[in-house]
This record gives sequence, C-alpha cells and structure tokens, in this order.
Amino acid sequence: MRWQGQELGVADAAALPGLEHLNGLVQSVTTPDFAGVTFHEVLCKTALNHVPGASAMPFDWTVNPYRGCSHACIYCFARGTHEYLELDAGRDFDSQVIVKINVAEVLEKELRRGSWTHQPVMLGTNTDPYQRAEGRYKLMPGIVGALTESGTPFSILTKGTLLRRDLPLLTDAAQHVDVSLAMSIAVFDDALQHLIEPGTPTAAARLETVRAATEAGFRVTVFLMPIIPHLTDSIAAIDDALGRIRAAGAVRVVYGALHLRPGAKQWFMQWLGREHPELVSSYLGLYPGASSTAPKAYKAWLAKRVRPLLRVHGLDGRDEDDQPRGTPVPGLAARADARAAGVIATSRGRTAAASEPRLF
Repeated sequence: MRWQGQELGVADAAALPGLEHLNGLVQSVTTPDFAGVTFHEVLCKTALNHVPGASAMPFDWTVNPYRGCSHACIYCFARGTHEYLELDAGRDFDSQVIVKINVAEVLEKELRRGSWTHQPVMLGTNTDPYQRAEGRYKLMPGIVGALTESGTPFSILTKGTLLRRDLPLLTDAAQHVDVSLAMSIAVFDDALQHLIEPGTPTAAARLETVRAATEAGFRVTVFLMPIIPHLTDSIAAIDDALGRIRAAGAVRVVYGALHLRPGAKQWFMQWLGREHPELVSSYLGLYPGASSTAPKAYKAWLAKRVRPLLRVHGLDGRDEDDQPRGTPVPGLAARADARAAGVIATSRGRTAAASEPRLF
C-alpha cells in the first residue's frame, strides 16, 4: 500500500489526501465486530473534495469520511478508486477501509476560510458515510455540525440505516440550511440482496429508515439503482419495489440501469460466473469489451417498463440519464451553475431563491 513505504515527514505526491505522510497513518485496527475487515485510521489534510468542472456529476463538492466499504456491493462503481491506494478493487475494497478520523475538524477549518462560498456539499458519492464503520467512528455528527454551523447546504445518499441515529441532528440542521436525504435501494429480494450486497441492511430496514426520515419532515428520494439486467428488471420486481417505496413515504425515485466501470466490471463478472453462469453470455452482449453502460436500446426498453409503474404508484420519477449532463438530480446537491437558474427545490418541499443567504 502506498502509505507504508514513505519516510517520516516526506510527502508522496501520488498519495490520496490524508495519506501523503507516513505519520498520517495513526493505526490499523481489527475487531471481532467486523470480522475480516481492517480499518486504517488516518489523519487527513483536506476534507472538501472539488469535482472537476468537466465531470458529469451534478455536484461540485464532496466529503468522503471513508474509502472502501463493508457494504461489499458487487457492482459498486467506486471499486476502481481503491486501486489508487495500490489495493485491489475486489476483496480489498470490501475489507480494507480507510477512516479519516479527523475529517470533521479539518472540514470545520476549511469551511471557515473566507474563500468558501457555501456551495452545496454531497456526502455518499464514493463510499457510504453511513456504512457499518460509522457506528464505531461516529464521524457524521461532526461533519453535519460543521456544515450546518457554516451555513453550507448538503445532501446525503446512503444505504445505511445508521442515518436514523442522526435524524434529530439532521432535522435541526434543516432549520438552518437545505438538507436533502436520499436512500439507495437496488435489490428488494432478500436472497438476491444477500448475495449481491452482502454487507448492506435489508431493503425492509432501509424502507423503515425512509419512513422515519419522512416522518421527521424530509421529502426523501429513493435511488432504485442499479436495476440489474435479468435479475431485477422484470415488471413484477419493479412493481413490487415501487409499491414498497411509495408505502414508505418517499416522494421521488431516480432509476437507472447497471453501470460496470473498470474494477467493478471484473469483480461483478466473476460473481456472475459463480452465481448465474447462464447470464454471462447475455452480459457480454450488453457490456461488450470496455463498455461500462447498458446500450441505449436496453435503457429505452427499461424506461417503458418503469415509467408507467411510476405513474401507477403516484411517484415523481426520472431516469438518471433524463437530465442534461451536469444538471441537478433530485435528492442530491446541485452544481453551482444550477443556482443561476434562480430557484432550488429543497428537501422539505419549499422553494428557495438562489440568492437566499442561508443556503448560498
């Protein structure tokens, strides 16, 4: 791993933020509560990450308190980022988790800088801030507190039911800044979910978290993503998912077909060969060579299934590709240029002028 071979006090320009110096690594921890997982506790130098302007992502700033994720989702698009640490995108991503133990303190200092313009910040874009490790390290309350105190709006996307722990804090934060909450639920069949997302809470537990957030006053978005070809794309599966999402109180759904980015693609295809070898040839047709996205024909076929069911269940919904490149996605922080449009839809259903001081 890159941070192991460094000399004390000597910067490594190739290392990720927080791993430039050997003394950034505080300790590596294992515990019986997390069998097979090692936590590498580091002191980070930066907390705010700026998204390149050319990126298709609909937000400009992120905070990632963890790298790697014990959710162990076979398809996770972030797997390839672990290779920057000279760790592999497969088992290491699931079991070698980097924890930025001072992230809240660093974030607080960054947000106090005169150059900070209070642009929205997104949490949950790389690895889940409410993965199981958060129960041990409790980094999110400090992060939420720093963002709120500075007047910075933020969004959280998670699969973690630990979000419920912080609902009182988030409810209070929403009195001062815009707070958007989104829950990711891809698989509603318990047996399949255990195979493909072995470290995640069940769909039922996540829906209960959606219900709790709704009862706390949030207009929750559910990301029905990824929809997995031949496994979760049947009319019956989609209908069941949307019905349960609506019953939990969510108001919006963002859906999209499976992406298989480098790192994730190899890991997913190995899993598919073990668990569903009969589907391998079909997937090689859908995702040939270096292709990472499903073909337009499949996406159009999927939309014809999902959109009528969204109407049946009374849900506002959209395909992840429905909006132009870089424009806002419901439930997520918006890019800075989106504010120029004049209004921002908030998580509690009100509409705030882009010039409202509390938000920007």
